[in-house]
Amino acid sequence: MAGGAGSERGSDPVARTRGAVRRYPGVLALDHVDFEVHPGEVRALLGKNGAGKSTLIRLLSGVEKADEGTVEIAGTALTGGGSREASQLGVATVYQELSLIPKLSVAENYHLGALPTGRGGLVRTAHMKDAADAALVELGVKVDPGMPVGALPVAEQQMVEIARALRGSPKLLILDEPTSSLAAAAVDVVLQAVTRIAATGVAIIYVSHRLNEIRQIAHSASVMRDGRLVETVNTKGASSDEIVSLMLGDAASATEATARHTSAPATDRPVVLSVRELSVPPKVRDVSFDVHEGEILGIAGVLGSGRSELLRSIAGLLPPASGTLTVFGEELRRWSIRDMIRRGVGLTPEERKTDGIVPLLGVDENIVLADRGSVRRGPLLSTGRQRAAAAKLVSALSVRTPDVGVPIGALSGGNQQKAVIARWLHRGSRVLLLDEPTRGVDVQAKAQIYDLVRKLADDGVSIVFVSNELEELPLVCSRVVVLRDGAIATELTGADITESAIFAATLADGTGSAAASTTGESE
Repeated sequence: MAGGAGSERGSDPVARTRGAVRRYPGVLALDHVDFEVHPGEVRALLGKNGAGKSTLIRLLSGVEKADEGTVEIAGTALTGGGSREASQLGVATVYQELSLIPKLSVAENYHLGALPTGRGGLVRTAHMKDAADAALVELGVKVDPGMPVGALPVAEQQMVEIARALRGSPKLLILDEPTSSLAAAAVDVVLQAVTRIAATGVAIIYVSHRLNEIRQIAHSASVMRDGRLVETVNTKGASSDEIVSLMLGDAASATEATARHTSAPATDRPVVLSVRELSVPPKVRDVSFDVHEGEILGIAGVLGSGRSELLRSIAGLLPPASGTLTVFGEELRRWSIRDMIRRGVGLTPEERKTDGIVPLLGVDENIVLADRGSVRRGPLLSTGRQRAAAAKLVSALSVRTPDVGVPIGALSGGNQQKAVIARWLHRGSRVLLLDEPTRGVDVQAKAQIYDLVRKLADDGVSIVFVSNELEELPLVCSRVVVLRDGAIATELTGADITESAIFAATLADGTGSAAASTTGESE
């Protein structure tokens, strides 16, 4: 295993797993993983989605128990006592999603769960503010501890979260994608804090897809793939290409070409949607691209790259700071979601269950939501017309439901997704913005959605397909745009659309080496 300056390699490990196995129904999430991290060491944890990183974190945090093998913190084996047991042994974890309470003050959030009290049980407000202020200053951040934490920039909220995790003087700090929601300018604040923390002897496990960050702060990087820890490398000695190869494995390039979507790019067809210099601070920066009639354009990027924000802005849900859209030849400088729906652009959101469907309404009611006027008889809604319109689309899209009146919440995820797409076809939309359309659906449902998307494109519908599962983009897309830090990093077409090329482009560390060697392009 590789070490690095600053880590106490001669000391006993702060955390260690030996032969750790974790199974879920039908899935081997961790396959006999041996892992350890030492005092003062910053260990990066790398891997594709589903590689096993989150499962390993849950075991080390005590949230889950290994089915086989051992997990030790400071020499003591975890016995299944949950996160409290791990916390008592010195583990603190900061997850991707912030757990702060926006309306409470910085100081109240810092002391959440352990407010300092004096005589009579009264909260020692002054002490609480002083302690929070001192903790944040130690991390290089100066804010008013009395202000609502929700009023702070996201980077400073992240620092409050980290400061709170350090309140109990942990031996191991786990940071899960701590910069994924931050603009590039704010990332340095977190990286400097991580370096300061490690210098005090705290071991840090740092999960990130950003290789430039890994190189700046990590002594070593453990690469996971398919539930296994395949190798631990020195971050200063390993090239980006080596790391990408470890993450993908040798099989990726060999298998992906066989299932490729073979449609040629539709660049000879009319442009139906043109995006020019679109910016939505801090997530989207000067993005420009065209979508042609009948084209499936993929958009790739790691968490925090701005994919969803880009789609939401095009759909009229996030107003841009600058930029224009041209929709079917009409240029727009300002637009709302109603404007886009009227012009034939429909969005299927990432969070299907909360933003895409009304669970207690019937399948038919959900399908006609965007155009109820077409199923009215005079001023009244016609149940018969509604059912007939829905039944036609249910049949065309192979939505499996015993009846169109069944609450859509009772359907499987894949059938819910097809019903949401049916909503826009009922409306007559000719441009579909699909944000993670296969998220949370099984393998068979994914294949059905791929087939549906291809058929729609063959019928002239233009599709923007955003996916976090890079292996599916070559299956459906004739062109792929890769976002990194809110801007377009590269564009791939035809035979260049491979999982490895997309993945390398999302990870490139600013030198362009990973992307260049895999795609033949430089930054």
